[in-house]
Amino acid sequence: MGQDNNKFVAIIAGGSGMVGSELLKEMLEDSPISHIYALTRSPLPFMHPKLEIIQNENLHINNWDDNKLVPKLGFICLGTTRNQAGSSSELEKVDFGLVCEVAQTMKLLGVTHLSVISSYGASKNTPSHYLRCKGKMEIALSGMGFEKLLIVRPGPLVGMRDTPRKSEVITLALLDHLKPIMRGPLTKLIPINARHVALAMLFGLLDPNLKRHTILNSDDILTLLNDYQSQ
Repeated sequence: MGQDNNKFVAIIAGGSGMVGSELLKEMLEDSPISHIYALTRSPLPFMHPKLEIIQNENLHINNWDDNKLVPKLGFICLGTTRNQAGSSSELEKVDFGLVCEVAQTMKLLGVTHLSVISSYGASKNTPSHYLRCKGKMEIALSGMGFEKLLIVRPGPLVGMRDTPRKSEVITLALLDHLKPIMRGPLTKLIPINARHVALAMLFGLLDPNLKRHTILNSDDILTLLNDYQSQ
């Protein structure tokens, strides 16, 4: 397989979502990434010399030329809600099944360093079906043998969605009023900008000092970005 030994090659799934679009923009414009494969269900509304789109309705990669550059960095920004999915089982197919399937595909292509978006409170033992799916996904990815796995667990996201989520709008408004009194563990629930999450996914994966398996909550994300900017 071909490989650019001087610069980084990446693959991203979910590049049209709130966090994924910010991450893709950063990688295209202001990062050392030399080539990006975007695994997407539908065409992206732009082109770029760095960008190679792999379009498949199910996010499958059916054909791969062995002469292609090998992606060493993988980014997964996939996720849904019960309302969007239609049922709890359909949500699980995306937030657990699809994410794990895409991660395994990336590993087969050559990805060694993976960054994935999860959610604050993710746990296989939580009563919340949504957070339980995220927790199961984290455990599954941890067992896939990536050299480096970075999981970001943001609280409520601030940013522009194509289709605003009513529950999210209400939650953000409430937490914005409570922000001045949120201290200690509650800082993990402070709303965080989607671009900050995207930057942490990128900078964290490129940081040689970050541990082999790292989980970043919202407060950790802001600390990482502050440290990066102060260098």
